[in-house]
Amino acid sequence: MRNVLATIAGFVAASATVFIIETLLGHTLFPLPEGANAMDMEWLKANMDKIPTGSKIMVVIAHFAGPIVGMYIAALISKTSMIPSYIIGGLMLLATFSNIIMLPKELWFSASDGILVIVAFLIGKHLAEKQINMAS
Repeated sequence: MRNVLATIAGFVAASATVFIIETLLGHTLFPLPEGANAMDMEWLKANMDKIPTGSKIMVVIAHFAGPIVGMYIAALISKTSMIPSYIIGGLMLLATFSNIIMLPKELWFSASDGILVIVAFLIGKHLAEKQINMAS
């Protein structure tokens, strides 16, 4: 039961981290153009060139931070298993690569988003393993 809770809490933490960085911070610091609808996939596909570069950088940062936070929280709660952390990391990798595939982006955006989410998975794995070893 602890691992189920760890997985759910880790996913919530990862999702909240992405939301806070991407939406709350990113859209505040780098507002989208007038009439933009970030929740409308068709609008995004047609208007990626109108989204500020700073906002795109915040997306990359969010996709980097989310897995690290989620995997660490999952390990913190689980205390004995890496499985919840791997589930969170896998879901965040899947979400990021789905986003890369679904939305047309500049090469720098897709490449940095893809590379950094893999790096984030590895950092999250390291932090989670360290946390579980400390608890043992």
